[in-house]
Amino acid sequence: MKALITGASSGIGREMALYLASMDYELILVGRDKKKLEELQNSLNVSSQVIVADLSDITKVKEVYVMTKNDNIDILINNAGFGMFGKFYETDINRELEMINTNVLAVHLLTKLYLRDMQKRNSGYILNVASSAAFGPGPLMATYYATKAYVNNLTEAINEELRRNNSNVFVCSLCPGPVDTNFNNVAGVKFSVKPLTSQEVAKYAIDKMFKKKVVIVPSFGMKMALFFRRFASRKLMRKITYNIQKSKEE
Repeated sequence: MKALITGASSGIGREMALYLASMDYELILVGRDKKKLEELQNSLNVSSQVIVADLSDITKVKEVYVMTKNDNIDILINNAGFGMFGKFYETDINRELEMINTNVLAVHLLTKLYLRDMQKRNSGYILNVASSAAFGPGPLMATYYATKAYVNNLTEAINEELRRNNSNVFVCSLCPGPVDTNFNNVAGVKFSVKPLTSQEVAKYAIDKMFKKKVVIVPSFGMKMALFFRRFASRKLMRKITYNIQKSKEE
C-alpha cells in the first residue's frame, strides 16, 4: 500500500506521514523544503521517496503525477497550501496567485489525475485538506477562504458522483479550525483561540477517512460553531468573521 502526501515537510502533512508509516504504508513525500523532507524520510521505518516540488507551479504539479503515475497510489492527500492576511485591495497579487495555484489548481489537477487511475482500479482514497474557512466568506483573508470553499465544494461534489456510481473510490475533505502549524507565520496572523496539535488532526482525519466520513471536522468546539452558524445570517457571519480575523492580526 502506498500513499502520496503533498506539503509533507511539516505540520499536518508530516504527522499524516508518520501516522501512515505506523500503519506500514509506503510513502511519497512532496514538498518544497528538501532538508525537512529528507529528515522526515530518515525518521521513517518504511520505504519512502522524496519529491521536491513547488506546487504553485502547475508544470511541477504535472511532473509529480508523471513521476508517480505508475506507483498505483492507494491514498492521495492534498495537504499543501497556505494563507495570507490583509485587506483584499492591499494584499500582493502575485502572492495571491501563488496561493490560488497551490490551494486550488494543484488540488484540482492532482485529484483529477489520480482519481482517474483509482477509478480504473476501482479502489483508493483521496483526502483534500480544506479548512473551517470553507463554510463562509472571510474578510481580511478573502482569497484563502475562497480557495478552501472551492476545495470543499469540489470534494463533496466528486464524492456524490462516486457514490451514485457505486465506486469503491472514496474522496473526502478535512476542515479543521486553528491548528498549531507554521500556517499562522506564513499568513501573518496569530491564533485567538487555543489550536489543536498537528498530530491530533492528522490521526483524526485519517481514521475518519477510513470510516468513510465525507467532511471531517476535528474538535467538538468547531463542530458546534459550524452547527450554530446555520442559524445566523450571512451578513452577521461576515461581521463576526471580520472581528475574529482582526483579533489575529500581529
